[in-house]
Amino acid sequence: MNIIIKGTTILNPEQNINEKTDLIISDGVISKFGNLAESDYKNAKVYEFNNSYCVPGLFDMHVHLREPGREDEETIITGSDSAAAGGFTGVACMPNTNPAIDTAEVVKFIKEKSQQHLVEVFPIAAATQERKGEGLSPMIELFEAGAIGFSDDGNAIKSASLLRNAFEYVKMFDSVIIEHCEDESFADGAMNEGIISTSLGLPPIPSIAEDIIVMRDIITAEYSNGKIHIAHISSKNAIELVRQAKKKGINITAEATPHHFTLTEESLKSYDTNYKMNPPLRTKEDVDAVIEGLKDGTIDCIASDHAPHSIEEKEYEFIYAPNGIIGLETTLGLTLTELYHKKHLNIVQIIEKLSINPRKILKIPTPQIKEGEKANLTIFDPNSIWTVDISKFKSKCKNSPFNNKLLTGKMLAVINKNKMLFEDKFIHI
Repeated sequence: MNIIIKGTTILNPEQNINEKTDLIISDGVISKFGNLAESDYKNAKVYEFNNSYCVPGLFDMHVHLREPGREDEETIITGSDSAAAGGFTGVACMPNTNPAIDTAEVVKFIKEKSQQHLVEVFPIAAATQERKGEGLSPMIELFEAGAIGFSDDGNAIKSASLLRNAFEYVKMFDSVIIEHCEDESFADGAMNEGIISTSLGLPPIPSIAEDIIVMRDIITAEYSNGKIHIAHISSKNAIELVRQAKKKGINITAEATPHHFTLTEESLKSYDTNYKMNPPLRTKEDVDAVIEGLKDGTIDCIASDHAPHSIEEKEYEFIYAPNGIIGLETTLGLTLTELYHKKHLNIVQIIEKLSINPRKILKIPTPQIKEGEKANLTIFDPNSIWTVDISKFKSKCKNSPFNNKLLTGKMLAVINKNKMLFEDKFIHI
C-alpha cells in the first residue's frame, strides 16, 4: 500500500533536515522524499497534515507496563496503545514487575508480546536479583536476551559497592545504569518536606533524599568510569550536581518528567492522590531549576514515568496510596504547552529530548527520514488545542492530575512497522 504524507514540515536535527515537503511510504518504507509528480498519486492514499511537523518517532525511555504481574493495571499491549496515542513509536519499560525483569525469559516474553505492535518495546532489566539490592542480576545474559539498560527502579541500588560492580559489568557491552535516586532512610514519606507538608500533616521526604544518591552515584561513576543515567530528576541541588559532573566529563545523563516541570507541591493541598508521586512534587524553585536544566542541556531528555494504578488503590488514604501517574498520552501536549509555547525550548530541542537523546543514551539508532529507510515517524501539530479527557485514554488506568487541562500541541499520527495510528484507528500500510 502506498500512502502520501503531504503538507508537513519534515524535521530531523540529526540529518539537518527542516523543510516543508512530501513523503511517499510504500509497504512501510520511505520510497520518495520531496516534490511529487502527478503519477505518484496513482493508487495512493493521501493524508494532508498542514501546519504540522513530521519527526523521527518519539521515544519514552521510562514507562511502567506492569506486565508481568499486574495486568489489571496495564499490559504490554494497552501500554503500547497508550504510547502510540501519545505520539510514541518506542518505549523502554522498567523492571519493577512481578516477577521482576531479572531473567532472560522475562526479557524475551516482553519482546515477543510486543512484536506485532506498532510501538517497539525495549526492556530495562533489573540491576540486582529481584531488585533487592543483595546481588547483581545475570547482566550479560539479560543483555544478550535484549535488555538495553539496567535499573532497580523504584529503589536506588542499595550500596556504592554493588553499584560499582554493576558499572564494571555494563562497561563490557557499553550499556547504562539507570538510577531512581532516593536514600531509603528517607523513603517513608508522602510529599516534599517543607512548610506545606507541615501544614498538611503529611510525612515528608526531604529533597536531600535525592541529592545524596545523585552525589553518591556521580562519585562512583567517576571512580569506575561508568555510564550513569539519573531518572526523573527533580531537585535543584541534584540538577546542579549533574551540571557540574558533566563539566568534569563524567559519563552522566538525566531525564525529567512533565509533572516535575509543570506542577509544584502546592497541588497537594487538595489531598488528591493523583498528585502523589516519587520523587514528590517540589517547590517552584525546583520546577524552575528543572526547566533551566532542560534549556541548558543538563537534562538530556523528557520521559513520562508512566505509572498506572487502579482507581481503588489511588482512593486509599493519602499516605497509603501508591505513588505515580499515567503520562504517555499527555507528555507531548504538556511539553509543547509548557516548554515550547512559553519559549523555554524550540521545536528542535524538544525533538532532541523526546526522540533523539533517549535513543542515544540507550544505544538505539535514531530513525532516519530518507528514501529506502523504514518509516518510523511521529506527526504532530504544535498549535492544536485540546482538552485532556482521561475517559478516552488508551491506558487501562486513569490516574492523571491533568484531566480537563487545556493543552496546545497534539499528536496527529504515528507510523512504524508497516502500521499507522490515525484518527484513533490502527491501519496496516
